[in-house]
Amino acid sequence: MILGNQINTYQGYPRDMSESMFPPEVEQALSYTVTLSEIVTIIVIFDIAALLVLMFLERYDPRVFVTWLVMLCLAPPVGFILYMYLGATIYNRRKFTPKNITDTQLMMATEYQSNLLEGLGEEPDKGEMYRMAKCMEKSGAWSYSDDNDVILYTEGNEKLSNLLNDLRSAKKSILMEYYIIRNDSIGNELMDILTQKVREGVEVRLLTDAFGIGKGPKEGIFKFRNAGGHYATFHSSLNLLLSPKKNNRNHRKIAIIDGKIAYCGGFNIGNEYQGEGPLGHWRDASVRVVGSGIIPMAVRFSADWQYCARKDPLKPIGHYLGDVIIPHTGNVRMQLVSGGPDTMPNNPVQMQYLAMIVHAKERLYITTPYLAPDESMILALANAAKSGVDVRIMIPDKKDHMFLFWNNMSYANALMKAGVRVWRYNDGFVHEKLIVMDDWCCSVGSANFDIRSFTLNFETNVMIYSEEITRQAADQFLADLERSTEYSCEEYDRRTVMMRVRIAISRHMILLA
Repeated sequence: MILGNQINTYQGYPRDMSESMFPPEVEQALSYTVTLSEIVTIIVIFDIAALLVLMFLERYDPRVFVTWLVMLCLAPPVGFILYMYLGATIYNRRKFTPKNITDTQLMMATEYQSNLLEGLGEEPDKGEMYRMAKCMEKSGAWSYSDDNDVILYTEGNEKLSNLLNDLRSAKKSILMEYYIIRNDSIGNELMDILTQKVREGVEVRLLTDAFGIGKGPKEGIFKFRNAGGHYATFHSSLNLLLSPKKNNRNHRKIAIIDGKIAYCGGFNIGNEYQGEGPLGHWRDASVRVVGSGIIPMAVRFSADWQYCARKDPLKPIGHYLGDVIIPHTGNVRMQLVSGGPDTMPNNPVQMQYLAMIVHAKERLYITTPYLAPDESMILALANAAKSGVDVRIMIPDKKDHMFLFWNNMSYANALMKAGVRVWRYNDGFVHEKLIVMDDWCCSVGSANFDIRSFTLNFETNVMIYSEEITRQAADQFLADLERSTEYSCEEYDRRTVMMRVRIAISRHMILLA
């Protein structure tokens, strides 16, 4: 009987099975276990949902998919949060439509471009040029034109000096979008000029990237806005805090003055782009355009402004084009190539670079600060080198971004094994995004030769069909080789254990750099 009582009671607990058989501390531990199990179940469900979203949204690039897949599988809670915070990108293409440009105007511009292209095709000695321009048109390039005067800049002092002087001469309008404007003497001089032009009655609109502007000239921007200047950022500060759009940056650098002069290229605004920063001498490239090639730049700015500042719309596009519609005396042919996540999976910038590689017959000179091509470009570069094309690539010998620098080493090695020659620039930092193809075609712009520029960032390049401009670009490249060191697979193989670890990590972190 005593034993029975011991069995049916435990330290005074009743035999009623509807009541708990466990002491309070055990019961509490069990409740925690159930709660933890529920949390894990929720995480797994969200993780599966994220994987499904990942398969749908990131199917365009296997490296993007694999990177996030590994993070989601190895660290489900952290991976899911990071993906929703940094990775997922959903864009509505209609938001980028330049709403203040009528369909009739766009149709007229397209018809005009088509007529010019067909005229080029009828010239017996321009067959290769026509095929390239036609390829670019079908790939998304904007408005072929043949009446442009183009100046190529490869040093910051000259480019920034001429840009500021042209801005001081503005009479009617200034449209600018730049990724970075530094809070230094050049950045503040720019803001002072723009503010003064507003006070003179010039319509000035400035668009910057919220991530790129960072701690830019806030006081100068404040004065500019108070004077009546129009200012907007590509994605708001709230987007940077809460939205994955922070990983999609407006990397474009465009300025349009009175509809008569335009700049496009890789230079941002700041002292360092004149060689006055910690990286020393700064090599970059930009072009100054006078002619009908300004039209697509104005359209590009219009579309970007429409996306960022719907409550502050532009006037009809013709208001900003001035006398650009009057035929000019220049003879440089060009097209504008813009791309971004809103153009996926057929990013025109990616298509442009691939087309230049495939069409090259004699030489292909590529200058880029960040080298991380996709598999299609690696194969195309390998085929070009093996077929006898002189393929050379120049990258920096200094690092401004750790992950991107180590990526350069890895991809350079893969390309060198295929016969591509790679140099590392020793005289400061090379930020130039310039490609020379044979002796008649080159590209200058904001797009690097990497996955960010092909899938994540908003970029704009100028495709130039000119023997003179191409010769200038090629001469500069060859001059830079004299200040560079050729890289080799043997040097890559001598990397230390720490370098191997950095390179391995960097291959997966480029998306977040």
